[in-house]
Amino acid sequence: MSISGKKILIAISGGIAAYKIHFLIRDFVKKGAEVQVIMTPDAEQFVTKLSISTLSKKPVYTDFYSDNGTWNSHVELALWADVMIVAPCTANTLSKMVHGMCDNLVIATYMSAKCPVFIAPAMDLDMYMHPSTRKNLEMAESFGHVVIPAESGELASGLIGQGRMAEPETISNTIDHFFNSHQEAQTLQGKVVLITAGPTYEALDPVRFIGNHSSGKMGFSLAEEASKRGAKVILISGPTAQTINDKNVELHKITSAKEMLAKVFEFYDTIDIGIASAAVADYAPKEVAKEKIKKNDENLTLELVKNPDILKTMGEKKTHQFLVGFALETQNEEDNAKGKLEKKNLDMIVLNSLRDEGAGFKNDTNKIKIFTRTEKKEFDLKSKDEVAKDILNFVEAQLLK
Repeated sequence: MSISGKKILIAISGGIAAYKIHFLIRDFVKKGAEVQVIMTPDAEQFVTKLSISTLSKKPVYTDFYSDNGTWNSHVELALWADVMIVAPCTANTLSKMVHGMCDNLVIATYMSAKCPVFIAPAMDLDMYMHPSTRKNLEMAESFGHVVIPAESGELASGLIGQGRMAEPETISNTIDHFFNSHQEAQTLQGKVVLITAGPTYEALDPVRFIGNHSSGKMGFSLAEEASKRGAKVILISGPTAQTINDKNVELHKITSAKEMLAKVFEFYDTIDIGIASAAVADYAPKEVAKEKIKKNDENLTLELVKNPDILKTMGEKKTHQFLVGFALETQNEEDNAKGKLEKKNLDMIVLNSLRDEGAGFKNDTNKIKIFTRTEKKEFDLKSKDEVAKDILNFVEAQLLK
């Protein structure tokens, strides 16, 4: 079974539908999954820790500290899980989730989760149909969470309508389908992928630097997508606010172009695919002041020297690696990208133009064209997560030729 061996974190909030969770836990355990349960304090009004722990074969946590003073780490709980299921998810818990109101162990764990999150709402029909709830469910979906819609039937209030938590069988089948679809997508299993991301900063003095506006979002999206496809990922990133918690992604933080070059060639001989999405500074100050440069009334003149061309060096030293470069252009975009493809001995290049609205630095979206020596493919404006899929789909198609 696809669910066998998976780690499932179930978060129970305080609704009458909590009694159904016993059936769901038992089903997951019978299928070979490992189940950990956490609860909001109000959930204990509806189910007991004893019954839940008996079925899950693990202790159940409702607070940050156990009675013996042991810290129940929300971070470790979140990173342990392959999926997190919030069921039942009350209107109160849903609101806290999407608005970041972190006042209990369930919400703290949710906010630390890097795994897919599934939400099974349960509440009275008027609450379920209330504009605030509809908006909160939309927000949850915009975060990438999967909402398992409430079903219609008799509710605890005696009213009849939509609001009943989906049946355990429905939730279980949804999780089964998720794991089945992701197992089929392990198209980079056994491959090692090196990705560079973000800017480089070139120091002027201990305070100032030369850099650019790259956020690193594209590189981090590529790393996450490659990991989902089964690859081992080496992610080398300049200074960014991006984070990643994935056991298949080995993150190395650097600052300057020279540091990135050195880190790339620690691994280059061992990789199968190299994707250079970093925006490396072309120039660096010839000399770095040891003390902060003081402001004066005269103009400041800087002498810059050319940084090492990391991508060109990767192309020169390429043996078996499939090498992908990026080009961010403002004029003669296609000609410049094709020229870079040839000069740097690349197998493929991804072009973005700053002329395209929504593309380039800092945006959550991107619009790209991909070139090889014989092909060109153009894509619509998409989220960077979707762009990462397009890029890796194209890489995989080239590897099969």
